[in-house]
Amino acid sequence: GIVGDGVKLWLYDAELEQVTVKPLGDVIAGTPAALLAGDNAIEKYFSLKNAGEGDGLEWLEATPKAKDTTFERIRMGFKGDVLVQMELFDFFGQRTTLKLSNFARNPSIAPSRFTFTPPKGADIIGE
Repeated sequence: GIVGDGVKLWLYDAELEQVTVKPLGDVIAGTPAALLAGDNAIEKYFSLKNAGEGDGLEWLEATPKAKDTTFERIRMGFKGDVLVQMELFDFFGQRTTLKLSNFARNPSIAPSRFTFTPPKGADIIGE
């Protein structure tokens, strides 16, 4: 299981009975999750440029500022102000396309869904 509480990311491996805890910012820097995180994560972790129009969408291109990321660049396609498509380009020349539907920005979610209590007996790494 993976749980993020806004400060830390908890990764639980049930088979190993092991929990790894990392600062959330370190984990999401340079990933598509940082682009969707809101706040100032985009400007902090990416250089942005307008990539024009194509396929009926307005495109924005994000290049990670950190050099140790998985992605070379990420293109985001908007219809109006709604993000409907992301294209992820990795350093091996692979392109992954994500099409977003029913995208809800800042939905109300119970805070309890973002808490994690490690199971009894689990090894905790990184705390």
